Amino acid sequence: MTDFTDLLDGYQRFRTSEYRRHRDRWSGLSEGQSPRVMVIACSDSRVDPAQIFDTVPGEIFVVRNVANLVPPFEDDASRHGVSAALEFAVNQLEVPEILVLGHGACGGVAAALSQRFKGAPNGQGGFIAHWVDMLDPARERIVAEHGTGPEAVRALELETVRVSLVNLLTFPFVAERVAVGRLKLHGAYFAIADGVLHVMGEDGAFAPA
Repeated sequence: MTDFTDLLDGYQRFRTSEYRRHRDRWSGLSEGQSPRVMVIACSDSRVDPAQIFDTVPGEIFVVRNVANLVPPFEDDASRHGVSAALEFAVNQLEVPEILVLGHGACGGVAAALSQRFKGAPNGQGGFIAHWVDMLDPARERIVAEHGTGPEAVRALELETVRVSLVNLLTFPFVAERVAVGRLKLHGAYFAIADGVLHVMGEDGAFAPA
């Protein structure tokens, strides 16, 4: 089990191996970044986009949160972490592509499907409940069709990607760039059990990459 001491040991290995081996790259990155893809993924410890896509530092701009969700554009005074990262990636870094990456065995999806935290106070599940309630409309459709078994879980995991892609287009600066071909949106789903990546097509269906 990795603890903080293990992380420090890992840093020492990194500092004496990978950092030295790619010293020129790190030197260049110290001057700035120009990633080509923004990846919106889940915070789940088993789903690291850099590992799944075998990337090196500087190649992808990553935002991770519970259930890889993008909230809709909201013009208010609240603090919006995902929105701020999206604004930075699109307006400042001018990434030409955004990928929303869902995954299997997602705890956030399980919470949305079971509604186990509904009505809980903040700090005891309330933050989670209010975050995943973005999936409520999709949940209602899926439960009506599949109940709450394994088929429903998989269906809602895929739906996190579709919901986030729809919400991305509520951001004016995203929609404008998509409309003129300056920004492309993609969806994908990583199945933890077998390691297969499924890519979403234009029809909204997922197929193995």
